[in-house]
Amino acid sequence: MPTSPLDRITLEPESAANACVVWLHGLGDSGAGFAPIVPMLNLPANHGIRFIFPHAPEQAVTINQGYVMRSWYDIKSMDLHNRADMTGVLESEQLVRALIQEQIDSGIPAQNIVLAGFSQGGVLSLFSGLRFEQSLAGILALSCYLPNADSLPENCHQSNKQTPILQNHGEQDGVVPISAGQKANQLLRQAEYDVTWQSYPMEHSVLPEQLNDISSWLQARLIRR
Repeated sequence: MPTSPLDRITLEPESAANACVVWLHGLGDSGAGFAPIVPMLNLPANHGIRFIFPHAPEQAVTINQGYVMRSWYDIKSMDLHNRADMTGVLESEQLVRALIQEQIDSGIPAQNIVLAGFSQGGVLSLFSGLRFEQSLAGILALSCYLPNADSLPENCHQSNKQTPILQNHGEQDGVVPISAGQKANQLLRQAEYDVTWQSYPMEHSVLPEQLNDISSWLQARLIRR
């Protein structure tokens, strides 16, 4: 796994950036897969939010016959208990942490940064956000699960115990069963995290209605009124 800074698509606001959303894509996709959603969020003209869509490193993925593609970690099995290669998860976590630190060093405090992700990217955003040592503005976990399946990550940091977490999932998701997202939600609620759950009548995807809800959630956390 490379240790150099992640290549990414960066979309700057019209006004000076005072907040940031780091959005991680799913298996086989790239940052270009989600970058087009920004106009669909219908944010205020002066929103001040920088959007960063990094590209995952390329690697062989076991469940796809070893084909090389963009992936945050190897997926060895469809069984949730063995799906995520934890070595790869930890390596990618370091890349994401470095990306967040870049933003902090540029003058955007951690409490103005949302870590978001879809599918495999959502797994990484949830895992990395729970373990990050500075309080984030929020964690957005879309159509995903916890890499440990039946437990929260080790070394969850107290700094993000009160961080708002939004989980979205498709009710007809055939890639990541909704039960996997619900299990993660149950574990988070039992540990008294500030977590909100919302399901939608969709498969493994994102709906316009869902983007409206995400926009409202982001604005409540990142736009200073």
